[in-house]
Amino acid sequence: MSQRTAWFVQDRFGLFIHWGIYAVAARHEWIQSREKRTTEEYGRYTEYFDPDLYDPTQWARDAKAAGMKYAVITAKHHDGFAMWDTQTSDYKVTNTPAGRDLLREWVDAFRAEDIRIGFYYSVIDWHHPHYTVDSPHPQRDEDRAALNAGRDMAIYRDYMYAQVRELLTNYGTIDVLWFDWTPPEKSAADWDSPALVAMVRELQPNVILNDRIDYPESADLVTPEEYQAKSWPTRNGERVMWETCQTLNRSWGYFRDNHNWKSPEMLISLLIDTVSKGGNLLLNVGPTARGEFDSQARYTLATIGAWMRQHSRAIYGCTASEFTPPSDCRYTQNGNRLYLHVMNWPLSHIHLEGLAGKVKFARLLNDGSEILFKDADPSRRPQNTDMPEEEGTVILNIPTVRPDVTVPVIELMLAE
Repeated sequence: MSQRTAWFVQDRFGLFIHWGIYAVAARHEWIQSREKRTTEEYGRYTEYFDPDLYDPTQWARDAKAAGMKYAVITAKHHDGFAMWDTQTSDYKVTNTPAGRDLLREWVDAFRAEDIRIGFYYSVIDWHHPHYTVDSPHPQRDEDRAALNAGRDMAIYRDYMYAQVRELLTNYGTIDVLWFDWTPPEKSAADWDSPALVAMVRELQPNVILNDRIDYPESADLVTPEEYQAKSWPTRNGERVMWETCQTLNRSWGYFRDNHNWKSPEMLISLLIDTVSKGGNLLLNVGPTARGEFDSQARYTLATIGAWMRQHSRAIYGCTASEFTPPSDCRYTQNGNRLYLHVMNWPLSHIHLEGLAGKVKFARLLNDGSEILFKDADPSRRPQNTDMPEEEGTVILNIPTVRPDVTVPVIELMLAE
């Protein structure tokens, strides 16, 4: 970990925002591709994108209350629509009824709440006339050879670089640049990824870059999507900085009729599991076409925030532990503080392997109340059993009644 990336590993929890004219359709951010819409058919949503209830300050406060420390927003998704006042194209938010640079307002609001800023930028562009047709493209079923005969990716590349330059020049310090993504038919050569990264590093030397432009040696972090890693991801046998991005309901953009919501309990467990494997969680919200987080999203963020208010020190600055947790538990650790996250509250006792002689004090994190414990004594057998206490373990005496929190956490103070 470098000084440049230290904040990222400390903060652990961020907000992803997918927002664009696809919110008007309200049926997934890939609607143009899924429904094979022409540029003209899809482009009509620009006439109706009027987020009159947009309040980025409220978004920022919701994120902060949830315990999120950084945020990444879609400046341009695959549809090619720019959410800022780009000078490279007329296909932009200032040419909608919104009539202003919504990205600028978002940046200012989130900075005011001390939340770090990230931009998502799709290197795919279904609107640009020189972007070559590939398998995700809305025109993929037409004669690709004929369509691509007059297209020049070098022209598109110049356009893309100009847009990225705007984003990294006009909005102050950008903490994360989240590129997305390289289709199967394309490669780093299509983006000239080395040149793209060189420009980014020149403009924003401290920005954190992800791994989706087919140029892994330039990436700061690995980004599994809607997938939970079984263990800390590695590259060439070495552990890497990583972040899992996850939706609330299996859709990134606003999807009115999708009610496949993940419970707050599931998402809190996901956050814990991610940090226990050395990673970050980037949790997505897709705002409505009127510019609001819908009620279910706000409820979820508030529920996560209630847990984080009491348990954030088991998340921020924590990472994987070398100790092996009991079944149905996870460990996160920050120095000599070891946090036991108890996913399934057991009866009376919890046995911790390998910690005999190492625990100085134990307490529930939600209220700070002491948990009594002892080192195991192999010569002793609990009543009515021939099973001895296991050598090297610590036995926690826990309350019979489970603490009234989503996931109880026990803080163990270890000997220096």
